[in-house]
Amino acid sequence: MRILHTSDWHIGRTLHKVSMREAQRDALRQICEIAAAEDVGLIVVSGDVFDHAVPSADALEVLEDALSAMLQISPVVITAGNHDSLRRLGYGSRLFTERLHIRTRVDSAGEAIAFGPVRVYPIPYLHPETARVELAADGADLEATHEAVMSEVMDRVRADLAAHPGAASMVMAHAWVAGGATSDSERDVSVGGLGTIPPAVFAGVDYVALGHLHGPQEPRGVGSTRLRYSGSPLRYSFSESGHEKSVTIVDLEADGTTRVRAVPIAQPRSMAVVRGLMDELLDPDLHADSIDAWVRAVVTDDRRPSQMWPRLQERFPRLLQVSHEPEGGLAADRPAPVAREQKPSEVAADFVEYVTNGPIAAAEGAAFDRAVQLVRGREQA
Repeated sequence: MRILHTSDWHIGRTLHKVSMREAQRDALRQICEIAAAEDVGLIVVSGDVFDHAVPSADALEVLEDALSAMLQISPVVITAGNHDSLRRLGYGSRLFTERLHIRTRVDSAGEAIAFGPVRVYPIPYLHPETARVELAADGADLEATHEAVMSEVMDRVRADLAAHPGAASMVMAHAWVAGGATSDSERDVSVGGLGTIPPAVFAGVDYVALGHLHGPQEPRGVGSTRLRYSGSPLRYSFSESGHEKSVTIVDLEADGTTRVRAVPIAQPRSMAVVRGLMDELLDPDLHADSIDAWVRAVVTDDRRPSQMWPRLQERFPRLLQVSHEPEGGLAADRPAPVAREQKPSEVAADFVEYVTNGPIAAAEGAAFDRAVQLVRGREQA
């Protein structure tokens, strides 16, 4: 069976306040085209369909349009991620046709959907504190960890597979598997270091279609079990600027052998992180290949240059982020506490040094002193 594996659409998300709606529509259109060209028999979406638990009307419309197109190609199975509301994403799931399966109920995690010789086990995101109560059997007390609740569900999966010998198997899970590389745009699901799940938890199945981490990657599995993150279809942070976004095509044979390959998704524009002195960043002979990109600029001057944002935005029209990171480090991580006996001019000098990473200029200090004297004169009038 040929399966298209995707995840982490994050419909409704913005990129530093820039709307991604049209980019998301285009990415989902490309996924439909890939599914049709590859003649897939199933599309699986491993969580984080939406970026917010309460999606906007626009986000709902984007999803409806995408699913309407996908369902003309093949059945679709969707699970919830940690950004999704289980109840909202799953609303109406019992009314859908047999071609659309949305699994968000924790108590049904581990139940299979059969597609010919392949058994698919959709597992929604399992929040340890709530899932351990719903999953505990015969009064057992599960630990409030991601590993414990996922292990309980996987025991159910293996029990079902034992009752169906010879079936090929796929698990869909939204989780942080140990060994996976993170980016800045994933919401941290760890609590006290208990967020990761060992790959061995998924042993015994043929393919694990993972969601949550945005970079396409394959954590090392156990035995013949193959684990893979499809990654998000779009770049959602500058830490993803080097990601080659894609969907994963999985050929899952009846004997459980798998072949996977990534099919790229074109991005709306490139992302660039430019770093250097202010004069270097403004030099027309440098960074010419970043003019049309979404840009994060890192300014390394010892002293904070004035008017950084407008000057850099004139150079890079799609500038989204600016930070001041002197090569020698900042003089202080935070302003010094203000002492009662300090003069206003001393407080101002400390503040300027903290903000600009350099001492206050004589002219600036004199202007501040004149302003203080003017205010005091008015107060005494």
